[in-house]
Amino acid sequence: MKKSSSILINKNTITAIALGGFDGMHLAHQELFKQLGENGGIVSIESGYANLTPKTFRQEYSKYPIYYYVLNNIKHLTGEEFISLLKEEFPKLEKIVVGFDFCFGKNRKNCIPELKKLFDGKVIIIDEYKKDNIAVHSRVIRQYINNGDMTTANSFLGKEYKIFGKQIKGQGLGSKKFVPTINLKVEEFMLPKEGVYATKTIIDEEEHNSVTFLGHRVTTDGSYAVETHILDKNIKNSFPLVQVKFFKKIRDNQKFESFDELKIQIDKDIKEAKNFFSI
Repeated sequence: MKKSSSILINKNTITAIALGGFDGMHLAHQELFKQLGENGGIVSIESGYANLTPKTFRQEYSKYPIYYYVLNNIKHLTGEEFISLLKEEFPKLEKIVVGFDFCFGKNRKNCIPELKKLFDGKVIIIDEYKKDNIAVHSRVIRQYINNGDMTTANSFLGKEYKIFGKQIKGQGLGSKKFVPTINLKVEEFMLPKEGVYATKTIIDEEEHNSVTFLGHRVTTDGSYAVETHILDKNIKNSFPLVQVKFFKKIRDNQKFESFDELKIQIDKDIKEAKNFFSI
């Protein structure tokens, strides 16, 4: 699926909102959304630190419209002023859904007790959500991604971790000495640990089984790169935006003494990725 823009729905129709940062739109976040009902909406507080689903990329993972509020523009508000803003923005607001650790207002002085006191509608608090006895939080998912454990990260996300990148010109070595790759410039998204991964690359809405390398090209020029190779299909066209979904880490990044050794390893990586996807 391509990057989705926000659904345009008049705020006057919204009767329930979920409040939070919602970076990752993971399983715990989805528990909040389940309480919204028919005329729900999501208020996403933009801290500037979201890197699992930055900016408007969140809309893909919810049927509800998402309204983005920049933290720097509202962090000066007192608790009373923040609730007044919400009631003004959503005049038919009857219900607010938040996580157990939600705090708001200047210096985050207000939490659940103050929310219940300041808002005259229904307040629903969602308890900490756990999977396999581990609390599901964006920071926990980031740790798994940073370690290259995409299997666990994906299980907590409830989907495959996905990045968006702009296609750029590479070294030119791939098609000549190794295998053709699509080179990407990725901004804003967190990147997994350096290494090689079994992935699916999405181009023009179509998914392709692929193997993706990201990290410093220690055998060649030493620069950092994100390169994806489509399995069993040679795509020569250029595309402005490419998506990559990560399934499993095949191996860590490593240095090879020669191009021949690297080529042998690339062939092994491709074979392992094909086996993963049972091609």
